[in-house]
Amino acid sequence: MEERRLDTKTMIAFGLMFVLMMWMFYNQPTPEQTPEKQEQTQNQPTQPATTPQSLTSIPTDSVGMANYKSQLGAFGYSVGLPSANKNAFTEIENEVIKLKISNKGGQISELLIKNQKTYQGEPIYIVKDANSDFGLEFSTNDNRALSTKDLFFEPNVSGNSVSMKLKVSENQYLEYLYTLRPNEYLLDFNVRSVGLNGIINSQKSTTLKWELVARRMEKSVTYEDRYVQLIAQYDGKRIEKLSESGEDKEQVNNVNWIAFKQHLFSSFLISDQALASAELISKKLVKEEDEKEKNTKAFHFSAPISLSGGEINQQMHWYFGPTDYYTLKKYDNYELAKAIPLGWGIFGWINKWFVIPVFNLLSQYMPVGIAIIVLTIIVRILLSPIQYKSYLSQAKMKVLRPEIEEINAKHKEPMKRQQETMALYSKAGVNPMSGCIPALLQMPVFFALFAFFPTAYVLRQKSFLWAEDLASYDAIAELPFNIPFYGSHISLLPILASVAIFIYMLMTTGQMQQSQQEGMPNMKFMIYLSPILMLFFFNNYASGLSLYYFISNVITILIMLVIKYWIIDEKKIHAQIQENKQKPKKESKFQRKMREMMEQAQEQQRQQQKNKK
Repeated sequence: MEERRLDTKTMIAFGLMFVLMMWMFYNQPTPEQTPEKQEQTQNQPTQPATTPQSLTSIPTDSVGMANYKSQLGAFGYSVGLPSANKNAFTEIENEVIKLKISNKGGQISELLIKNQKTYQGEPIYIVKDANSDFGLEFSTNDNRALSTKDLFFEPNVSGNSVSMKLKVSENQYLEYLYTLRPNEYLLDFNVRSVGLNGIINSQKSTTLKWELVARRMEKSVTYEDRYVQLIAQYDGKRIEKLSESGEDKEQVNNVNWIAFKQHLFSSFLISDQALASAELISKKLVKEEDEKEKNTKAFHFSAPISLSGGEINQQMHWYFGPTDYYTLKKYDNYELAKAIPLGWGIFGWINKWFVIPVFNLLSQYMPVGIAIIVLTIIVRILLSPIQYKSYLSQAKMKVLRPEIEEINAKHKEPMKRQQETMALYSKAGVNPMSGCIPALLQMPVFFALFAFFPTAYVLRQKSFLWAEDLASYDAIAELPFNIPFYGSHISLLPILASVAIFIYMLMTTGQMQQSQQEGMPNMKFMIYLSPILMLFFFNNYASGLSLYYFISNVITILIMLVIKYWIIDEKKIHAQIQENKQKPKKESKFQRKMREMMEQAQEQQRQQQKNKK
């Protein structure tokens, strides 16, 4: 699925449109105010739809209590129960997560990921301090609009399960049932109603809503924010990813799950019965220059749920835990691992079938930093035949350089010069594209690893040399000011990687310049552009990625030196080319077609010049 990235002006335009839409939404007439609705209800002696303004201060006197209950209709029964205490909570936990469930709303008010710390050494809470809101919004048959987040549930703990019941009588209720699994981040969550078919209005929509403000967990909030995203699986196996770079809104159908992905931790809501439709909204909270922000994005999800026989029965699951490939693969029947951005197409395949398995194996037997180095060595060795082909092509072009210069001096007409040059290549058995093709073959691996390292949970808070956290930047100095696109700190590994790529570019670009044909663009500026981009772009990136590029370029330089001084003999190459020239060369279909096209273009050019005269 295509991911949208918006420029600043577009983001501002969308922001203004969103504000206008929200203003229109909150100021539009309610259904009860519209003429159509008035005609439908004018003969019905029902109370106007109402939602209590505040349920945090329940009246204690009998008159106030009676008035208060009258606002809720049948659900006023729950206010008189012992559970109607805004400060009451029920706790349940297993080996990896701990939940605190509030009587008010029956929803999770705190969720702790055990044995994990933030960049400041504090416990990791996915949910805390009212950053999450979950509930059902529905209408009653006596024309009341209610939300479960404002009502009080009665808890009952049984083993590893917590039943939260919103009662209208002892035998009529709406139930949230939370069930933990041993040593798992996934828990079962069932929503059902009993005896509410005459109370909940099945002719109107019952809507499930979930909102979450993603809390900051990593050292660089701007870097973390790049990978915080709302993702949904819908219409079977299709994936919708909202923009990470700005505000975004989408409507999708047949939703299996939605994920509020917080870079290296995620929250999933999974439904066994696909939800017919859903609204997804993501709002960006981080400004690029603000590293003091405590939150990254605000997510909103809402979906109507169907009633069967006037009752609710929705089988669902929550996942709160690491955005780790193998952890999510445990629940492959839900395909949760698709929420990890491993790259599209061939890039994702390389990560899933090579990079992740190899790196996982290495990291089990050695420190993560060493595993990165060993993975880099393996990758470079596997790609060394391609690198050899590329260097060999450059060496052949270098040998032919004197003859190409002679052709350029002899023929001033570009078409004739190109024709003679191609004839020389054909006679010598040299393909000028053979130097580019090996480089292109390496690009999928380059992009696959670029996608892998920022999303590798295994790097999180693993140290190597001076880098305290391979999933974040390796600052060696803090600056008293902020440099645009660079930051307010200096990372060492990007500097080392930039120096290595500078040396590599000097070696490769120098050879390309020697074999470069006249009229081709000058590539010398790449010697300086690539290292500068590396220096600025990676200063805030995961130091594990910078470590890979540094080691990769050092190994590439060493392989090139070995190929140049111990494997390739330019004298032998020259002798082989001269021998090829003496052999009768059979013209391929492609070469014949190219020659005919060039001759035809040359003839057309001559005809045009003749007509001008």
